[in-house]
Amino acid sequence: MRPTLFRLLALAVALLGATASARAAITVERSIGAARVTQIARATAADLVILDAGHEAGLRQGMVCVATRGGEVVGELLLVDLRPRAASALILDLAPGRFLQAGDQVAVKTVSSRN
Repeated sequence: MRPTLFRLLALAVALLGATASARAAITVERSIGAARVTQIARATAADLVILDAGHEAGLRQGMVCVATRGGEVVGELLLVDLRPRAASALILDLAPGRFLQAGDQVAVKTVSSRN
């Protein structure tokens, strides 16, 4: 039950936009659902990010993921549609001056209360 609570907390923080002090208190850990960005589908309203892993890798609709490149956080994604071996996501946030590209690593964002 605890992992579910932490996932819900991560989603709430990401969607509601935590303050800088709250973001500093949350650490990101890697968990199930590692994937790579395979494509960015540009659209008028919102870009859709296509991932190379899906339901079989443990990903679920509504999960918030962190995209990284070279160990640096690029942005956060919200999983919106899942297939067995593919997923699509919307971009929630991008690091200043950063952009997503094919090959970026993606992992489910979880929070830890460890100090």
